[in-house]
Amino acid sequence: MPENSLGINKPTSQTKVCVAMSGGVDSSAAAVMLKQQGYEVFGLTMDLLRPPYAPEISSIKDAQKVAEHLGIEHHFIDYKKDFADKVVHYFTNAYKEGLTPSPCIMCNRHIKLGLLADKARELGADILVTGHYADIRVTPCGVELHKGADLKKDQSYFLFDIERRNLEMLRCPLADYTKEQTRALVQSAGLEIYKKTDSQDICFVSNGKYVDLIKNLNPDFKNESGDIVTTNGKIIGQHKGLINYTVGQRRGLGIGGDIGILYVLKLDVENNRLIVGHEDELRQKKVLIQNVNWLAGDKAQDGEYMVKLRSRQKEVPARIKFLDNGMAEVNLLNDFYGVAPGQGCCIYNDTRVMGGGFICKY
Repeated sequence: MPENSLGINKPTSQTKVCVAMSGGVDSSAAAVMLKQQGYEVFGLTMDLLRPPYAPEISSIKDAQKVAEHLGIEHHFIDYKKDFADKVVHYFTNAYKEGLTPSPCIMCNRHIKLGLLADKARELGADILVTGHYADIRVTPCGVELHKGADLKKDQSYFLFDIERRNLEMLRCPLADYTKEQTRALVQSAGLEIYKKTDSQDICFVSNGKYVDLIKNLNPDFKNESGDIVTTNGKIIGQHKGLINYTVGQRRGLGIGGDIGILYVLKLDVENNRLIVGHEDELRQKKVLIQNVNWLAGDKAQDGEYMVKLRSRQKEVPARIKFLDNGMAEVNLLNDFYGVAPGQGCCIYNDTRVMGGGFICKY
């Protein structure tokens, strides 16, 4: 039997597809597309948010309206506790430890493409579909994760840490779409949701005020002021609590005088010091990553790759040596400014995501 368009050896009408429906434009477009193609589609919507994480109303009702409009089965699952444990508390604890966390990567691994994928299997799904702008390719050697065609919207970076068994189940039908085309698809299906704006900030942080969230969840945590220190040990000011800063930051340091433009180089949590320096001191050539997740075969292969060290920064070439303890040495072939411990390091071979890990403290 030939494969259908999702790479499954079943007739399209007998292929059961679970669409992760968030109530947003992208996941709604994915549901519309698969329904129009004749698949047996059902929706699965997670309830993740609760005060104080997100005082605003969730999008569950929007997802329900879309499912009713399309005439598809729709399920709700309450993952508020799991989301709080795996994502929100991870986020706040990372900041307390002087790290710059990657909550969207963790959410994809543990929640959206973790618990939700397990629930989809339980409900009999052959395939899990999301509205991510990434390209899933079915090959004779298995499923590969690639960048989406619209590099401005590409979300492959946020998917490097998912389990391989969940990658095998995943499909992302918006791989070749722009956001404008996605909205047009939803509009053509008669759904008013096409007008909905994109979310800009981390979903559980109200108005970008993550410091307030950390304080609310950790009332005993003392975000005390301390010294701002240059790399040669000179005290040049006072910081307002280390959770207010991240590596690479240059604004809001409150340092006057003629010392020039300074950047945050390191958060010294043990001594409650903010280490700052000039731009050339921010430059880094070697990075150590941990908890490596390899998606491209059974064993990671040493070699030259492209790496992305922050979601909004360009990839840089690197020579990578994989170690035996889930770690890897990443030797950057170009200078990089602002390597932040805690952020994800996504490893690419051309457009393909090979895997990745998390930047260690130094």
